[in-house]
Parts: sequence; structure tokens; C-alpha cells
Amino acid sequence: MRVVIAGSSGLIGSALVSQLRESGHEVVRLVRRAPAAPDERRWDPPSGVFADGALDGADAVVNLGGAGIGDKRWTEERKARLRESRLVPTTVLAQAVARHRIPVFVSGSAVGYYGDTGDREIDETAEAGTGFLAELCRDWEAATQPAEHVGARVVRVRTGLVLSAHGGLLGRLRPLFSFLLGGRLGSGAQYMPWISLDDEVGAIRFALEHSQVSGPVNLTGPEPVTNSQFTAALADSLHRPAPWVVPEFALKLVLGAETAQEMALFGQRALPGVLRSQGYVFQHPTVAAALAAAVPEGEPAA
Repeated sequence: MRVVIAGSSGLIGSALVSQLRESGHEVVRLVRRAPAAPDERRWDPPSGVFADGALDGADAVVNLGGAGIGDKRWTEERKARLRESRLVPTTVLAQAVARHRIPVFVSGSAVGYYGDTGDREIDETAEAGTGFLAELCRDWEAATQPAEHVGARVVRVRTGLVLSAHGGLLGRLRPLFSFLLGGRLGSGAQYMPWISLDDEVGAIRFALEHSQVSGPVNLTGPEPVTNSQFTAALADSLHRPAPWVVPEFALKLVLGAETAQEMALFGQRALPGVLRSQGYVFQHPTVAAALAAAVPEGEPAA
């Protein structure tokens, strides 16, 4: 299978490239600079230009781009950037998939689609929630429609919190635990829909290779945990105490009220309904297993 990937240099994209190649697939990476390797092709989302036959012979396109959601406070300018960095490339790719009659389009989304669901278990049949993230994810997914309208198999992967030794959520948390500053956020009752990097990549590959998978797919571990439970599990894996509580007012002061509310205090008890029904076997079915893979035994906390 010839797979074209946008967003191939990020945490998920780089791991996906490696796994697809190990599995015998051909990978073409879309870049926005001058190509520096034989497998790279330049594209420019604002103009819709793909250079050097980037999509020629493609069997599938994977879209993993987008500015970091939790990297900065959500000013109006930042929120506009978050929307533009997702909606424009997704629309351009969906239109290109339709134009080139590429049969498969796997496009990113997030469990933020559901808003704050409390302790209610949800799967892909749940409706969109409220808030900036929910609206962003809804519009992000809607941008794939040009591909769907011509009959492409479109998979919208709603990713949870990816656990990896190489960055992401743990990249931010491990230094805090190293300095004995780990602790739960707010009440700690909010659910954290985690997934290991291995299963994130494995599930995307599963979606590419299994024709019965389409529509929204939750990329989350089968056993979501609360923030308190996650904090305890991470402290145990790092052999560090986590005695602290970061109160809501402090989170809102540091991050901004809206950012803190949706990024730290909202939660989704999201279950991988489609993956389980289609027979995907998780490499790390518990948060303890996912953390053990991300933090090997004996490795220091930072």
C-alpha cells in the first residue's frame, strides 16, 4: 500500500511512518519546506498545491497535522490558529482525495469532540458536546466530507491522551514528578481517555488495513481512568510521590479559564467501541501497562 502522510514529523506521525515501513508499506511524507529526502513531497495547504506528483498512485492518505492544542493559552488569536491549522489542510486533503479518487482517507480528530461527559461511558455513537474543543473537532471532521461524497472510505480518528516516552503528555508531567511536584488536577474526578503510542499507531494502521472500519473511531485505551487514578499510576511508575493538589483557581490563573476548563478539568470516559467490535487487540490494555511501556523499569523520572 502506498500511503501519503501529512504531519509525519510529529510524535504520532514519525512512529506511524516507521511502523508502516516495517510492515512493507510505501510511505510518502508531505512537507511544507523544500524536500530533503527521496520520500518527501512538498505541499502548500493555503494554495492547495501538491508538487512532484505527491498523490500519484496513492492507496491512502493520512492527515495528522495541526498546531498543538495545549501548548499555549487560548487567546482569540491562538484559537484562530488552532482552527486554521486543522480545517485548511483537512479540506485541501479531502478535496485532493476526491479529485484523485484515492480510496482511503484517515483524518485526525480528538475525544474533545464529546465535551465534558462526566462519569458517563461514551463511544462513537455519542453526540458532539459543547465548548471550543468540541466545536473545533466537529468542524475538523466535517472538513473531510469532500472525500466521503465521492465514496472514499473516511476514518475520523478521535485520539485521546497519547502516552509516550518521547514527549506528549508525559513529556510535560515527568519533570514535575521528578521534582516531587506531581499531583492531581482539581477534584481529580475527571476522566482521562489515555492511549499508548504503540496502540495509537497500531490502531491507525488497523484502520488503514481493514476495509470495514469507517467513520468516527475512538483511539483510546479500553479502561479509561480518572485524573486521580492516572496520577497515582504515574507516580507509581516513576517511583515518586504525588501528594499535591493543583486547585482549579490556580489552573485557571496559569492557563486561562477556558483553556484550564477544557484541557485540564473536562473529561471524557471514552471507550474504543469500534476498535473492540472490529477485533483490534490492544498491546497495552491498562494504564499501568501503557505507562510501563513509556517509562521502562529503572529509568529515572527525568
